[in-house]
Amino acid sequence: MSRAAEQAMAASYKALKEDFVSNLTGGEIPEINYVTAVASAAVILWSTLQARQSFFKPYTPLAFAVDFLLNVCAILLAITLYASNPLLLNALLLAPIPVIYFLPRPPPPKKAKLPPSVTEKQSRETPNPLPKKAFVTTYRGAMIVVTCIAILAVDFRIFPRRFAKVENWGTSLMDVGVGSFVFSAGIVAARPILKAQLAGEKLAPLGTRLAQSSRHSLPLIVLGLVRLYSVKGLDYAEHVTEYGVHWNFFFTMGFLPPFVALFQSAFEYVPSYAGLAVALGLAYQAALEFTDLKAFVLTGPRTNLFDKNREGIFSFFGYLAIFLAGQELGLLVLPRGEGSTGGEQRKKLLFKMGAWSAVWIVLFWASTNYSYGLSLAVSRRLANLPYFLWIAAFNTTQLTAFCLVETLFMPNAHKTSASKKEEEEVYRASTSRVLEAFNRNGLAIFLVANLLTGLVNLTVPTLHVTDLQAMGILVAYAATVTGVAVGLDLYDISIKM
Repeated sequence: MSRAAEQAMAASYKALKEDFVSNLTGGEIPEINYVTAVASAAVILWSTLQARQSFFKPYTPLAFAVDFLLNVCAILLAITLYASNPLLLNALLLAPIPVIYFLPRPPPPKKAKLPPSVTEKQSRETPNPLPKKAFVTTYRGAMIVVTCIAILAVDFRIFPRRFAKVENWGTSLMDVGVGSFVFSAGIVAARPILKAQLAGEKLAPLGTRLAQSSRHSLPLIVLGLVRLYSVKGLDYAEHVTEYGVHWNFFFTMGFLPPFVALFQSAFEYVPSYAGLAVALGLAYQAALEFTDLKAFVLTGPRTNLFDKNREGIFSFFGYLAIFLAGQELGLLVLPRGEGSTGGEQRKKLLFKMGAWSAVWIVLFWASTNYSYGLSLAVSRRLANLPYFLWIAAFNTTQLTAFCLVETLFMPNAHKTSASKKEEEEVYRASTSRVLEAFNRNGLAIFLVANLLTGLVNLTVPTLHVTDLQAMGILVAYAATVTGVAVGLDLYDISIKM
C-alpha cells in the first residue's frame, strides 16, 4: 500500500471513529424485541387453538390458511403496516385466546386398540435420546420466515429504513437475521456430535473431518458462485460494504464446516464450544483494536481480490464464533434431558437455558457499557465481539421464550410418551406445519426466496409502488415461498445443503 493510500485510510478512519455515534442508524434493540414478540404471540394463539380445539388436526385447507396467516402474515405485518405499533398487533393476536378457552372442547379422537403383543413391544422400546422438539422447530422456522420476508420487503418503501442493515455501527432487524441464521445452523450441527457421543465414537482424525466437512461445503460454495455470477451478470443492486465485492452469505456458510472441524481439535484443550467462541471473539476483537485491521476493513482501498472482499473474509471469524455458540446451545437443548418425567426434564432445561441467556446478556452488557465495560459498539460489518455476543444473547433468549410458551400453552408437548410412534405423533400435533416446512428445508427455501426477490426487483419498480401494491406483492411472494416449503414437506422431500 502506498504512503498516500495509508494517509487517506487513516484520515477516513479517524473521521469515522470520531463520528461513529451518528452512524447508529439501525433500530434499537427493544424495538427489535417488540417485532420478534409478534412471532411469540402468533405461536401462543396457534398453540391455544391446537391445545384447546385441535384446530390443526386434521390439517385441512382452512387449517393451512390460518397457519399461514398466524406464522407468516403476522410477521409480515409486524415489519410493514404495524411497524410503528407492534404492541397493537400483539394485542390483536392475543385477544382471541380467552374466547378460545371458554369454547367447548371437541371430544378426543378414539385411539385404535393395539394387540397386547404390540403394546408390550412398545413398552420395551428405548426412548429416542435425541427426540425432535417442537419449540426448536418453531424457533428455527420463525427465524427463516422473518429472513425470507425481510430480504424482499426491504426493497419497498413500506419497510421502515430503521429495520434495514446498518452501514457500520448499530443494530437492526436485518442485522440480527444473518447472525441468527448462522446461530441456528450451529444448533442443528450439534446433532451429529451428540450421535457420535451416544455411540461412543472417538473424534475422527483431522483429515477425515476436513474431507467430510468439504462435502457439506461444496454445494454452498457452488451456490455462492451462482449468486455471484447472477448478481454481476444482471447488474443487480448490491451493497459492497456488506460482504465485499465478490463475497456473499453462501460463501460464509460454505467455509464454516471446515473451520469448525479444525476447532474440534481445540475442544480437547477447551472442552466447551461456548468457551472456544468467546476466546475466538476476544482474539478477533483484540486484532481489531490493537492493529490497523479495523481501519483496513472500514476504510481501506480495494486494490486486489483480498482487499475487495475484506468484509466477508474478516467478518467470517465473528460468524464462526456465533456458530460455535450455537453448537453449545444445541448440545444443551437437543438431548432428551435429565429427569424421570417430562415435567422434570423441562424444568431443568428451562433453568439451564435461562442461565445461558443471562450469561450472554451480561457479557454483551460488559462489552458495550460505557461506564463499566469495554465501550464497544456493535458492528455487523465487522462481526465484532459485541455483535457476536448480541446474536448469542438474542437467540438464546428467543429460544428460551419459545420453550416457555410451549411449556405453558402446549403442556402435552414435553410429556414422556410410551413409544417412539406416540412421541412422533405428539411432536406433529405440537408443531405448526408451516414452520416445520420452513425448518426442514431452511437453506433451500432461503435460496428460493433469493431467486424470487431478484425476479421481483427485475420486473417491478419497488421504490415507486404504493403501499397497497407493495402489500399485495409481499403477500403473494410470502404465499409462494410458503407453498414451496409446504409442498416439499408434503412430498417428504429434504434438500440437504
